[in-house]
Amino acid sequence: MATRPTGDVVTATGVRRVYGGTMVLDGVDLTIRSGEVVALLGGSGSGKTTLLRILAGLDQDATGDWRVHGRLAVVFQEHRLLPWKRVAENVALGVTGPDARHRTTAALAEVGLAGRERAWPAELSGGQQQRVAVARALVREPDLLLLDEPFGALDALTRLRMQALFSRLHAEHGFAALLVTHDVDEALLLADRTLVLHGGRIIDDTPVPLSHPRAPDDSGFGTLRRHLLDRLGVPAAA
Repeated sequence: MATRPTGDVVTATGVRRVYGGTMVLDGVDLTIRSGEVVALLGGSGSGKTTLLRILAGLDQDATGDWRVHGRLAVVFQEHRLLPWKRVAENVALGVTGPDARHRTTAALAEVGLAGRERAWPAELSGGQQQRVAVARALVREPDLLLLDEPFGALDALTRLRMQALFSRLHAEHGFAALLVTHDVDEALLLADRTLVLHGGRIIDDTPVPLSHPRAPDDSGFGTLRRHLLDRLGVPAAA
């Protein structure tokens, strides 16, 4: 594996984005350290996905200053697999070099899909399809992984398995990650730090000083959960 950068992998200052006269992002400042997992929370329409797309280089109309240091990969909520290509071809799309096949096979094995290289996407379950999407990102050896609600479309049990997979892959590879999610528990299970986006600005930046592996009944989890729900405007009974 190539040497990872040290220091910050994301630096962003004063990021702004306007859609049709509506200010979606209004001066966002953000840093993500090498190896750090940051969860980005906020209500629907708060600009979470917009910020992720800007960092991914998919939105050319934003203003401000931002930079990603190192290699980048993205995992979306939809797996976005090409149905006319087999699993291995989907993972290796755009990957070059003499070791591309080996890296593809290794990435699929890491996500629990060894031996499924020749399968068609339609032959896989929803959870398996998303594992292929994760392998497609992993094979690029990213220094920063951007994830836009990657487990949001999965059933509850599959989602828990994917969260555990993410934690294991992060521990093994040490990439940094920005995880966009609506799920407060998911944020606290996976992240080193949580951010709350509201009104186009980051209004809360909270470290998560809990050791891994984590569970919702861990000491301190409930206090952090209540804090985030308060910042998100969710009543205490929720």
